[in-house]
Amino acid sequence: MIPEIEIRKLAVKTESKVVLLVIDGLGGLPDESGKTELEEASTPNLDALVRRSVCGLTLPVSYGITPGSGPAHLALFGYDPLKYEIGRGVLEALGIGLELTEEDLSARGNFATRDKEGVIIDRRAGRISDQENIRLCLLLQERIKRIEDVEVLIKPVKEHRFVLLFRGKGLVEVNDTDPQQTGKKPRPIEVFKAEQEKSARVINEFLRLANQILEKEEKANTLLLRGISKYPSIPPMQDLFKLNPLAIATYPMYRGLARLVGMKVAEVKGGIKEEFEVLEENFNRYDFFYLHIKKTDSYGEDGDRKAKIKVIEEVDKFIPCLLELKPDVLVVTADHSTPALLKSHSWHPNPFLLCSKFTRSDNTERFTEQECRKGELGIFSAQEAMPLMLANALKLRKFGA
Repeated sequence: MIPEIEIRKLAVKTESKVVLLVIDGLGGLPDESGKTELEEASTPNLDALVRRSVCGLTLPVSYGITPGSGPAHLALFGYDPLKYEIGRGVLEALGIGLELTEEDLSARGNFATRDKEGVIIDRRAGRISDQENIRLCLLLQERIKRIEDVEVLIKPVKEHRFVLLFRGKGLVEVNDTDPQQTGKKPRPIEVFKAEQEKSARVINEFLRLANQILEKEEKANTLLLRGISKYPSIPPMQDLFKLNPLAIATYPMYRGLARLVGMKVAEVKGGIKEEFEVLEENFNRYDFFYLHIKKTDSYGEDGDRKAKIKVIEEVDKFIPCLLELKPDVLVVTADHSTPALLKSHSWHPNPFLLCSKFTRSDNTERFTEQECRKGELGIFSAQEAMPLMLANALKLRKFGA
């Protein structure tokens, strides 16, 4: 990837428009049919689009590395995910509109289910409803407002997810408690450096109190914490790439990530249809659009192959509407793969297509993992997607004499 200092020099403001459609967790693995979810899905519009596009497969971080949603998206946005390691807690907090200070330590929380021995048997508490989430957050907040000199804020997100914010002096980042799989007990907050002692003490006390409060709940009888982190410093897309970007996403974490890199975030109520309608409504006001589809990832994590395929097919139906807007550059890809076979994120490269009037068609026939592998771009770093988008939108000057 070209260094930030150089891309900042090369980037220019133009009227051309770029749409980045991210179908979260799109990539899959073959089941007994021998086909991935994308290969089995009926996608006539994406297949037609791919025949006039340049294609490849992206690696969010590196070979063999399974990325979280944060680093995977940062790479697509043109940032080095190893340089800008951003905790999930910060992203969730920003996603629901919380204003963070330098004293804040944020965590992404999951309500979860444990058995009598304290072993996690469901990391998402059966994906409880938003209403149940609100009830539980209010229950915890009424009972836990402060630990030592640290203020505690508990805010609902969606389904089983919530934001936990500790506000006080001397707090630093610590480890997750989420074991990332069932059949294991939650991890305690551990002290690896002396400066972590206060944070560990406060968070472990919170966990003790929360487990007492939740112990009689049928499903959400415990909680897990991920991405316990503080607000980072990251250059905005307006400065780095000379873009005026808009994010269209329904899930708070992705809205938070967009805010972190300087995007305006559109208000979206509803599903996929509404997201494409918001794109159309705002198309004349911005020059870069990040359009995020979440449910492919959710169903992949649930192991629900048929539902994931159905979402892929639903997205495909809106491709003609998107093309009617005549974006100068259209990219369709994923942040990471979430094969239903694995029920989790994976390290597998992601299908990628880029369509503009300056691309050379590479004879790819379908928008699938195997076909994209044959494309001109081959397997490449997701971080290179941004320079490709900018170049095809004529938003980069020539480098050198």
